[in-house]
Parts: sequence; structure tokens; C-alpha cells
Amino acid sequence: MQGIGSRPRLHVSADGAGVVGHAGARLLADLADVTGLTSSYSTALGPLRPRGTGHDPGRIATDLAVMVADGGEAITDLATLRDQREVFGPIASTPTAWRLLAAVDERVLGRLRSARAQAREVAWLQASETRCGIPAAIAGGREVPGLVLDIDATLITCHSEKDQAAPTYKGGFGFHPLLCFLANTGEAMAGRLRPGNSGANTAADHIAVLDDALAQIPDAHRHGTDILVRTDSAGSAKSFLSHIRDLRTRGIRTFFSVGYAVTEPIRRAIRSLPEQVWYPALDQDGTLRESAEVAELTGMADLAGYPAGTRIIVRREHPHPGAQLSLFDQDEGLRHQVFLTDTPFTSGSAQFLEVRHRQHATVEDHIRCGKTTGFGRFPSRHFGVNAAWLELSLAAIDLLAWTRVLLLDGELATAEPKKLRYRILHVAARITRGGRRLRLRISATWPWRHELAAAFHQLAALPRPAS
Repeated sequence: MQGIGSRPRLHVSADGAGVVGHAGARLLADLADVTGLTSSYSTALGPLRPRGTGHDPGRIATDLAVMVADGGEAITDLATLRDQREVFGPIASTPTAWRLLAAVDERVLGRLRSARAQAREVAWLQASETRCGIPAAIAGGREVPGLVLDIDATLITCHSEKDQAAPTYKGGFGFHPLLCFLANTGEAMAGRLRPGNSGANTAADHIAVLDDALAQIPDAHRHGTDILVRTDSAGSAKSFLSHIRDLRTRGIRTFFSVGYAVTEPIRRAIRSLPEQVWYPALDQDGTLRESAEVAELTGMADLAGYPAGTRIIVRREHPHPGAQLSLFDQDEGLRHQVFLTDTPFTSGSAQFLEVRHRQHATVEDHIRCGKTTGFGRFPSRHFGVNAAWLELSLAAIDLLAWTRVLLLDGELATAEPKKLRYRILHVAARITRGGRRLRLRISATWPWRHELAAAFHQLAALPRPAS
């Protein structure tokens, strides 16, 4: 029998010099500078700088976004960057960062969003010049033309009496933000912080978030590119879908794919469908999915008040163990899901449109990752501070997305934030000086040292925006 090897004996002391942790987070800080996010924030927040002294507010905002992207959960976590001045430079104190967030009102929040849109335009141009541009979203083994926006709400539990936190429809207490992500890259396009008792299906909030998201898309892509808007059944309000259609009059080619409630008229229409109109559903790799079928319901349900050309499609499948079924589903022995879309008949079969709509479920992954990137915890009792924190959390998510698109390859180019932090961002390194250079030396035995070094080299080669 082979004995269990013992670990080397260690003597621990707290007197190390020239050693830094979270060295990979410098990649995010530099990327914020290269895309112009830092300078855009400086312009947007310039009026908040008292008499031009002290820390630049734009730099403080960037440092907060970098800290959140790196996994920080509270403003005090800025100490992780502040205590490593040789790598991250001068970092504002916690009270200074608090004062900045407290000074952000709705008008300043709008300027922060505009600054992030300017940086996004630069990042997308850099992706076009150094890579293959913004990747296409994939559904059913095929590329989805254009851009895909996924809108969804989520509940954030708060355990204190925060301003506008309220009881939620699930019996909890907290906030109910509405968010929009770009399926192509995972970027956080828009988000609105809302009280916990806000409705999931409020059309006005969906319209506001969609308009915020469209404002984030660079002009070259906003006009002339198909933009698909996907939501669950909370986004099926007629006024919201009419707004999506009306955007075409402004030169924005928007389409929708939204869930729809299975009402009694819909149940009757499903029951009346002959078996020969049901076709096998598709898996996300494009293969046929066993025990699932799709049929077109267009013309068999009353869609008065919805935009002209709206189609209604139904999917049925044998339920998996533990699936929540309605009484109708229990009677039929099948689970039914219905959605609306205005994609023309000439642009996609019901099978492809259904698997394309089902891909909306990936927004849950983006929200799950977002909750570990800032908006899973809100730092203040004041609603305005928490709204500013949410906006910086969206910027942090963008920095991680741009890192994947611009700087990483292979498995890391699709990695979730947790994997990026474990392998790239939280790596330790040594600081050395020589030849008038400051060097960051990554451990020669770190498994992902080459990937991190290559990312820094790729960052240095990115074209810079014109000043």
C-alpha cells in the first residue's frame, strides 16, 4: 500500500515584499483605459470633483467596476486594490468612494450610461479590427442573424430596511431589477433598479429598459442590423410589442420573440390541432429532440391588438421529473409552452423559431453570474446609491465580456466569471524593477500563465481610440 505523502512544513509570516495578489485584475483596469471607459467616466463625473482636487471621480468609478468584476462584494473591498499601489496605482479611500456613489442622481446616472455606450463602441471597433467582430448568437446549431437582446427580471433579497426594498411576489423582501443582456457576448446592456413589489410584466419598464439597451448599441449596428428582442411571458404586453414594431419607423430593425400565457382559448386551439401538423422539435445542436414537438397556431387564436404579422407557436413535450404542470398539462400528459414572434414565414420554420426562443433561457445564466458580479448585494440603505452600484455592476460585467471577446481564446473565451477569477484574475505575482521597467512576474508553474501573458500582449496591441 502506498503511503499518503505529507505536505511540506510551512512557517507563516506576514512580512513578504514585492508580492501581489489579484494581479490579473490589472488586465481589467488596463482594458477600461484602452476602451476609453475611464476617460468617458471622467468626463461624465467631472462636475462632481470638488475644485478639481482629490481623486478623479471617473477613475474611482472605474476602480469600483474593476473591483466588482474581480469578485468584490462591498465598497470596502476596494482595499484589495488600494493595498497594492505598485500594480493599481492610487486608489480612493472607502469614504471617498461612498461620497461619489451618494452624489450620483438620475441625471448623472444617464451620463454614466452614455459613457459606457461610448466605451462599447470602441470595444466593438477593436473586436472588428483584431478579431472577427461581435460573434453571432447560436440556436439550433445555426447562427442567429444580427443581435439578440434578452430581457428578464430577477429578485434580489435584502435583509435590511433599504430604501424602496419591498415584499416580493414570492414572499421575500428586497428589490426586483429588470435587466437586458446581449446574447451574442454576454454584455449587460441595461438595467433598472426597482422596488421589490414592482410587477414582472410592467410594459413601461420593459420599454424603458429596451430603449436603454438600444442606446448602448453603436450606431453602425443599431441601424441596418436585425435586432431580436426575447422575453418570457412577462414581456407579452401589447403596448411593449407595439413599441418594438414602432421602432422600425426610426430605422431600427427590431423583431420580438416573447412567451405567451396558455389561456383557455389557447388550450382549445391546441386540442383542435391535427396530429399531422406537429413536427419534431430541435435541440440546441440542431438535432431532433426526442419526445418534443412544435406546431404553428397562427390563425387559430385571436391576436387582435397585436402587431400585424404576429405568429403564435406551441411546443409540447413529455415533462421531465419535477416539472411544474398546469391542470391542462396534467390532463394531456404533456407540457405545453407558447410564444409569439413577428419573424416572417419566409425567415424561419416553426422548429427553428422555437429553438431560437428557447435559447432565451441563457439569460438566467447571465443573471446568475451577474449576482456574483455586483448586483447580488447592494451596499446602501439609499436607493440612489444602490442604483449607481447597479450601473457600475453592469460596467463590470461588460469588462469581463470584453476581456473574453478581445483578449482570450479557447476555453477561457467562453468562461464564466467564476472560472476567469480562479484561473486569470486572482493569480499571484511578483513585482520587480530593472532596466527602468516595472515587471509583473507570474509564477512559472501557474497552469494558465501563458494565457494571462498572452492576454496582456493582446491588450497592448489593441488600437487606441483617437483622443
